[in-house]
Amino acid sequence: MKRREFMKKGVQTSLTFGAGLTILTSKSIADTSANNKINIALIGCGGRGRALLHGFNYPNNTHITGFQEFADVNVLYCCDVQKNNGEKAAAAAKAKYVPDIRTVLDDQKVNAVVNALPDHWHALGAILACQAGKDVYTEKPASHSGWEGQKMVEAARKYKRIVQHGTQNRSASYNIEAKKYIESGKLGKIHLCRVFNQKKEMNSFKIKDEKTIPEGLNWSAWLGPAKERPYSPTIINRDWHEIWDFSSGDLGNDGVHQIDLARWLIGKEFPKNAYAVGGRFTDPNSDAQTPDTLIASYEYDDLVFTVEETLYTAYMYKIDGVVRQSDMFPYWMQCATRIELYGTKGLMIIGRHGGGWEVYSRPKDRKPVVVASAFGRFPDVEHKRNFLDCIRSRELPNADIEKGHRSTSLVHYSTISYRLGGVKIEIDTETGIPKNPEAAQYWKRDYREPYIISENV
Repeated sequence: MKRREFMKKGVQTSLTFGAGLTILTSKSIADTSANNKINIALIGCGGRGRALLHGFNYPNNTHITGFQEFADVNVLYCCDVQKNNGEKAAAAAKAKYVPDIRTVLDDQKVNAVVNALPDHWHALGAILACQAGKDVYTEKPASHSGWEGQKMVEAARKYKRIVQHGTQNRSASYNIEAKKYIESGKLGKIHLCRVFNQKKEMNSFKIKDEKTIPEGLNWSAWLGPAKERPYSPTIINRDWHEIWDFSSGDLGNDGVHQIDLARWLIGKEFPKNAYAVGGRFTDPNSDAQTPDTLIASYEYDDLVFTVEETLYTAYMYKIDGVVRQSDMFPYWMQCATRIELYGTKGLMIIGRHGGGWEVYSRPKDRKPVVVASAFGRFPDVEHKRNFLDCIRSRELPNADIEKGHRSTSLVHYSTISYRLGGVKIEIDTETGIPKNPEAAQYWKRDYREPYIISENV
């Protein structure tokens, strides 16, 4: 569906929008004075849009506070289908609250959108913004399905939009240094890459439906492309992360950060094949659908790339705010979000969002030998700054949407394999499209009117 058709149908269906987006005007900011401010709209005002990130009081750690810190930015709108979320965000940003995305898309003063909508809205929100002439900072994962990711890339290129994917690790100086170390050959040839996503993120819940929709919530718009279902406070209050209609589980929600960083470091694109096995073992009576235990494997010509996920392991420790913002390394053995790169000359262990990296050679006298290392910092400020700079320069950003799509595709391959019972998914390495006929049902979802992404974006 074209934007103009969507906007017209939206009028007929009382369409409103919500979840976390920032919008830029159809006239490129690059065409104006460098002293002019970039006008942003936040769409989606819960979670990453407004709340503190994982409770860590980082500077600039929400989209509202983060973009407001830059002297060359104005936040014009906060848009959300939940009035309470939107009004709180608008008050914090000293911006205008609107419940309807069309207000943002139609305002020519808006230069860019920050898309912090739930996962099932990421692609549609970003594509509509591109069609409206806005640049986009879109939250991870890039898409709800692989086909959606392809359409996001097509829209960005067709409308010549800057679309930054929210995988901040590509803007971290310590990760850039790690990549240079690998490319220098000091680690040797890497034939095994292991990615870990081991936390306590999943919930045990029963979906509770209610007949009465709370005042100030447009439930139909929140559902968006997903199929119609009764209002459920259980789903809307974060448990949507574990329902297939809305998410690809924690591997997409959070693990994609490590997957993207690892794929970038080793310089790989689409794999030849992929498969995944696992299950929902710890709470079999829960209505949650996504796995709490998963092992995924991706095969390249000279390398095996694995992901190991456990979501009941509270003893695994996500890199905390102190480590992220100081000269410290995590305790790697129980680091929940680490990457291990096994080269012929050494082992590199690296943490995402800060945490730094170390390279180990063979132990001496039963003690570890570290031959190279670098401390890290959480790169959220740098990633936002890169997006803003690219709005002016029109250069591709550090985490251009095509890079985000390729990394998110690895999530989709494993999800497809898991849902098909562990089937090996053969992949076209040029297009990234699965070759297995049975995979098509999960490569593209069924859409609900009027929330449709058309073949021709």
